[in-house]
Amino acid sequence: MMLKVKKLRDSAIVPKYSHSGDAGLDLFAAESTKLLPSETKLIKTGIAIELPPSTEAQVRPRSGLALKHQVTVLNTPGTIDEGYRGEVGVILINLGKTPFEVAAGMKIAQLIVKPVIHVEVVEVENLSETTRGEGGFGSTGY
Repeated sequence: MMLKVKKLRDSAIVPKYSHSGDAGLDLFAAESTKLLPSETKLIKTGIAIELPPSTEAQVRPRSGLALKHQVTVLNTPGTIDEGYRGEVGVILINLGKTPFEVAAGMKIAQLIVKPVIHVEVVEVENLSETTRGEGGFGSTGY
């Protein structure tokens, strides 16, 4: 399966796996910026992608950024649809108490390519019964 990547600027870094067997490709910041506490910014990657047919890409946080700096991806996971050809951006939020410097070339998120299953949507009058029923939001305990 092939992920096609177009660099939109010379300084952009093509996504890559850090280790064999990794699920996510590292995404890199294309420019430097500062994230103040409680601030949200769209961080550009300088790349556009063409996904394989019947796939999507999920943009997920990096655990090290979250643990060490309280910086994470706001809309986790962010979804990139197969037909999108614009620049890949990452919405980061600083949940920490100190400013965080995003440097150009820094790993800021992970990109995971997943298969997409399309379903036929059917409106019905009733749904089948289950033992769980309508129990949700903590109904199974904490």
